[in-house]
Amino acid sequence: MTSAYHTPVLLQESVDGLAVKKDGAYVDVTFGGGGHSKEILKRLGENGKLFAFDQDKDALKNTLEDSRFQLIHQNFRFLNQFLKFYGIQEVDGILADFGVSSHQFDSANRGFSTRFKADLDMRMNQENELSAFQVVNSYPLETLTAVLTDYGELRNAKNMAKAIVGAREASPIRTTEALKSILRSFLPKMRENKILAQIYQAIRIEVNQELEVLKEFMVQTPKILKKGGRLSIISYHSLEDRLVKRFIRDGKFEGEAEKDFYGRKQVPFQKVGGLIVPSSKEIAKNNRARSAKLRIAERL
Repeated sequence: MTSAYHTPVLLQESVDGLAVKKDGAYVDVTFGGGGHSKEILKRLGENGKLFAFDQDKDALKNTLEDSRFQLIHQNFRFLNQFLKFYGIQEVDGILADFGVSSHQFDSANRGFSTRFKADLDMRMNQENELSAFQVVNSYPLETLTAVLTDYGELRNAKNMAKAIVGAREASPIRTTEALKSILRSFLPKMRENKILAQIYQAIRIEVNQELEVLKEFMVQTPKILKKGGRLSIISYHSLEDRLVKRFIRDGKFEGEAEKDFYGRKQVPFQKVGGLIVPSSKEIAKNNRARSAKLRIAERL
């Protein structure tokens, strides 16, 4: 593994949040370059165990040669299913670092970054059928508008969607550069990068079903974590963080928490400490850390 693949964000803080036990079992559901996994392994004893998930085949090159470690090439939405396959019913801690890895952003051909001209792809799992090309070229106007509104929080979502639908009638939109060109009138010079990032985020979230995957993952965690086990989650935008915060607080994503006969909340977690964000020193070293938010919770 090289640090060039991905610089782990909030490394010490997120692993500290797990309160690692020497002989415990842990899961890193977003392996990437292996930075967080490597730190967890440093704190485990010889009888400890670490499972890691990553759906991106590029991440498999970073696997760690350690008898206590098992890398699973799968989306973490299948967390429970694959832990059971390996005979694991419960674990002591789960770490998640959501978002796009540095490697994915820096691989020009993947289409994640606004900096490069690339095919419309944005798949975290390169074997998935749905890509940015399908979203941009086949989604009906109403659906495309909803994607840009809900996942990009864009004010001009409907007009942007109309511009895309109108342009693709002449010929398919194949590259990120072509998409930028079509939406040029919506990109004022002073805010171009910010709006482009929102557009890319919206399409990427749809392609990878990121919020649905997050929800599916979160609802499994109370069943998999032992009592006293820790959840350590890093998110990068308000859509993710809102879901994480709500689930930790209420045990659900919508509505009020369940209550017992006496009106006491019946929730699976209690938060540990407050919201943690990167220091100015970390952001200076790694600008991609600037939007990171870490929440830690303990299984009741």
